[in-house]
Amino acid sequence: MSDLLIGQTLTFAADPFIAGAGAARHDSHGGVLVEGGVIRAVGPASALRNAHPGARVHDYGKRLISPGFVDAHIHYPQTAIIASWGKRLIDWLNTYTFPEEMRFADPAYAKQAAESCLDLLLAHGTTTLCSYATIHPASVDALFAAAQTRGMRVLAGKTCMDRNAPEGLRDTPRSAYDDSKALLERWHGQNRLSYVITPRFAPTSSPEQLEALGALWAEYPDCLMQTHLSEQTEEIEWVRALFPEARDYLDVYERFGLIGRGALFGHAIHLEARERARLREAGAALIHCPTSNAFIGSGMFDMAGLKAGGQRVGLASDIGGGSSFSMLRTMASAYEIAQLRGTALHPAQLWWLATAGSAAALGLEGRIGSLAPGKEADLIVLDLESTPAIAQRARNAETLWEALFPTIMMGDDRAIDETWVNGRPVARPAA
Repeated sequence: MSDLLIGQTLTFAADPFIAGAGAARHDSHGGVLVEGGVIRAVGPASALRNAHPGARVHDYGKRLISPGFVDAHIHYPQTAIIASWGKRLIDWLNTYTFPEEMRFADPAYAKQAAESCLDLLLAHGTTTLCSYATIHPASVDALFAAAQTRGMRVLAGKTCMDRNAPEGLRDTPRSAYDDSKALLERWHGQNRLSYVITPRFAPTSSPEQLEALGALWAEYPDCLMQTHLSEQTEEIEWVRALFPEARDYLDVYERFGLIGRGALFGHAIHLEARERARLREAGAALIHCPTSNAFIGSGMFDMAGLKAGGQRVGLASDIGGGSSFSMLRTMASAYEIAQLRGTALHPAQLWWLATAGSAAALGLEGRIGSLAPGKEADLIVLDLESTPAIAQRARNAETLWEALFPTIMMGDDRAIDETWVNGRPVARPAA
């Protein structure tokens, strides 16, 4: 049987950074017809009711139906250490991240963490994510198994590190290649899962390991590759010391074949002119992690300049350096950082980044990120009056954007009335 979701609908026909807010497609009384995990039709609610009288109707009134959120960069193993106090990046890794990731040698612990992370993200309206695991193959197995159970589209990979990490978190160039290849062949393309080749970042991989992972990506070019780039100034100086022959941070990856259309570079805050030009030429994606950048004091991403320069940009929570599971809070932080740089991002631009923009950054624009026939039915239903503070502002709104912006700035999981994954409503986890 088909399902007909009725309410306000919002999606995008184009990138609003290029086409303006008019790229949005809003229907104040629209509908989305879902069948077999796929969107079959989108349009006025009355027309869809008449055309599909046998559909099961879910009438959400004035609530907003949108594509589910797409979180383009997280570390699911850091779920339990989110909001850990007061460290810069390297100290934060050594103090919190690495000790926690050591625990993922236990498959049972990895399973519990994966399930907890996915349930928290679903409760906040995130239906697709791209995650780092740990060096342990079982950590990848745990996340993909949990995603399969929930029917989610998830991208992930084993994090590879062979130096500048604790002994229990180091692999080797050979084992990084072998483990990644075995996991890739086991999981890539199964159900809604994609494998991502994952060197953590240049300081924790030797040249030999980066070379091995570049070779693996060349063998499997339909996979994505994710890593970190220019997150903090101290990190950049560290990279210069470790790779003195490189022209800049990006050149380290470039020398080993780790740049291209399927490359995802997290943070990318302190970029040099050559790096910007090369990233655009290669068609790589930059993943903005605003709550993390603020929480760890990394710096201010140049959204306006990078988008004006033709860069592909996605949005991400960066759990657990990021301080919220919510893409609403992530959008709010992106707005605040852009304001500090002198640009007021429009609500259409923020919403696009969290849906269609991040889907495109992951190369999934043909499958998710918008309400269109043939797309996978990952949807969220939002209450635009979810708290008294939001409601009193939204009631005075004269436009969609005035009604939506208070939820972007002040909303949380209470705004997510329902989440649909692969054409089915998701049960909320018990409190």
